Order: sequence, then C-alpha cells, then structure tokens
Amino acid sequence: MTDKVFNVLFLCTGNSARSIMAEAIMNSLGKDKFRAYSAGSHPSGRVHPLALDVLRIAGLPTEGARSKAWDEFAESGAPVMDFVFTVCDNAAGEVCPVWPGQPMTAHWGVEDPAAFEGTDAEKHAFFLKVFRMLQNRIAVFASLPVASLDRQSLHSRVKDIGRMRDEAASADPA
Repeated sequence: MTDKVFNVLFLCTGNSARSIMAEAIMNSLGKDKFRAYSAGSHPSGRVHPLALDVLRIAGLPTEGARSKAWDEFAESGAPVMDFVFTVCDNAAGEVCPVWPGQPMTAHWGVEDPAAFEGTDAEKHAFFLKVFRMLQNRIAVFASLPVASLDRQSLHSRVKDIGRMRDEAASADPA
C-alpha cells in the first residue's frame, strides 16, 4: 500500500466548464488518493456560471475555480502530473506541452455544455448531464487500485474509461 497522492490534470480548450467540473469532482471523490487540477490550451478567462451552479448543487466547493492556461503546469516548479486527461476533442487533437514526469494520458471526451444551445432550463439540464458523465468516469477511475497495477494494465483501464457509455448519466448529481 502506498500513501502517494497522484496528481491529475484535466484539459480542455477553454477551461471554463468540463475540465473545471472534472477537477472539482476528482478532488471530492478521490480526495485521499488524488489531487486534481484543470487547465486549457486557450483558456476563456472565466468559469462558466452554469458549471459553478452545477458544482454548488452537487455540494462541491467552487472557491478557487479559475480558467487558466495549461502552460502553468509545464513550468518549472509546477506539480508533477501522474495523469493527464483531455475532456474535449479540440484539446485531444492539439500538441500539448511536454509534461515533466511522463504522465499517463488518455482522452475522456464529453460534449461541450458551454456550446449547447437551448432555453435556460435546457442548458442547465445539459450541464447536469455532462457533470454526471464526468462523475461516472471519475468514480470508476478513483476506484482503481492505481498503485498495484502495472503501467500497461493501468493505461488500458484508463483508456477504457474514456470509452465508457454514459447510460447512468440520468442520476442526481448530489
């Protein structure tokens, strides 16, 4: 058994919704095993208000949530990442910085709730749906025996999580 806390970075283009929600979810579900961060390749400079609303509904903290560039985590002195997950298709296709420590990477793409068009109620419902998708994937990841799996087995499982179907996304976020 190890007392190591694994660092996880969630990436998206704007770092305004999906990656922010993933960071908060991981810091809640994996609080003893993982420390999560989020960033964007082209940060929007603001966290989407509906992302903050959904986090509050789920009882997750929102203080300190901010949209930031991924360069922040490639600099000297930044936390060394053990895992880097892209949660949007744009960031998955971009050339990422070189991450110190050779973290394990995978793509866990989900639709962009910030780009969803509809009524305010429909937008809110879509943010909840995306939150649940991320929550389901992160719950599976957080339950993995990370410290006891060999790198190849762990990488296979991490990639499989990104291919999960999200049928259970209809449950309550709390």
